[in-house]
Amino acid sequence: MLRVALTGGIATGKSYVLARVAARGVPTVDADAVVHDLLATSADVAAEIARRFGAGMLAAGGGVDRKALGALIFGDAAARADLEAILHPRAYLRIEAWASACARDGAPWGLADIPLLYETGRERDFDRVVVAACPPDEQVRRVVARDGVTEADARARLSAQWPIAWKAGRAADVVDTGGTFAETDRQVDELCRRLDALSGGAPGARG
Repeated sequence: MLRVALTGGIATGKSYVLARVAARGVPTVDADAVVHDLLATSADVAAEIARRFGAGMLAAGGGVDRKALGALIFGDAAARADLEAILHPRAYLRIEAWASACARDGAPWGLADIPLLYETGRERDFDRVVVAACPPDEQVRRVVARDGVTEADARARLSAQWPIAWKAGRAADVVDTGGTFAETDRQVDELCRRLDALSGGAPGARG
């Protein structure tokens, strides 16, 4: 199976691209959803987080209090690095298990949405990388509209990530989401046809 990773930056349209690909019957996985599940259900993760950050980070009903944890690590690079050291290896193990299961099922290719793919140095785990990209000013506009934050806050979030141009320059494929939905859809259709051909899957769009 051709293993394809999708990455990008905050508000660059990764989730939209992932959903469009999934709608064509392609297996997909979302690393953010994997992490959220680990925080909610993994006793090992909860225990490690409690040891590192204190029992106050645990939710009353079990799992991790994501809101409290987010407030604790916001602006604390060392704490964020410690949290990532707990979560990222486990998340990648789950993504690897997903890919293996897809291969056993005979899928020609699958797509994993991994926002911090390059930052974690795991791009070589995949056969091909796709980047969802749009101009930084458009990212700022989307973050302000979506999250109700100030423009300064939105720009601070962008500055904490690797530049989208850097990621796009290293990807095999780029989906430019800065235009209309129809323009993005056309690029996703082209991407899927290209990956169908590369993987030996059925040519053209899936039904």
